[in-house]
Amino acid sequence: MESLLTLGDRRIFLVETGPPAVYYLADRALDGVLINAPRFSESLWAQLSEQARPRYLFLPSHRGACDLALWRQAGVTVLASQEEAAGIPDVDIAFDSQQKLSRTIDFLPLAGRTRGTCGLRLKNLPGVLFMGPALRPGPSGWPELQAEPDDYSYEARLMGIFALQDIAFQYLFTDHFVPGHTQFGPGAREALRAHLDALLA
Repeated sequence: MESLLTLGDRRIFLVETGPPAVYYLADRALDGVLINAPRFSESLWAQLSEQARPRYLFLPSHRGACDLALWRQAGVTVLASQEEAAGIPDVDIAFDSQQKLSRTIDFLPLAGRTRGTCGLRLKNLPGVLFMGPALRPGPSGWPELQAEPDDYSYEARLMGIFALQDIAFQYLFTDHFVPGHTQFGPGAREALRAHLDALLA
């Protein structure tokens, strides 16, 4: 497990490079939140617990589902958007876009890569987004919007990503993490805006 970022009482770790990459948010008030599901093992549980007790497992899309029954048996609550949860067994909470995980953590619908792709946002400045498969690192290492042959709807994804320009954030994590290449911040918002400007040019 690699420490990527510390922001006050929150720490973000890279658990697996994937894809999909698995991240762990250790939050003093909320305990631990897995973003995507790694294979369950007692040794991994122990590693995670050293940072914070695993409490939630957030699935940006069904592509991140793995060993959910085992994670649930260990006491972890599995979360996914209503649209995505319809195709994922063992989801405990199927949320809508109005719900929040906490006062400062909410969800961002980003449908398009899959029908119910959803992001997770840490609202406290400088701001952090976990985008799942909605973006992937481009040649520069910064996350970019790339059309894929199995997109549910590239047009929907395009509109959702453009809406991010109104959100304050400096760090952005996706399902794709290439050590030594992936850039995640600070500066993610500016890099994404420059990429979107280039798409429109």
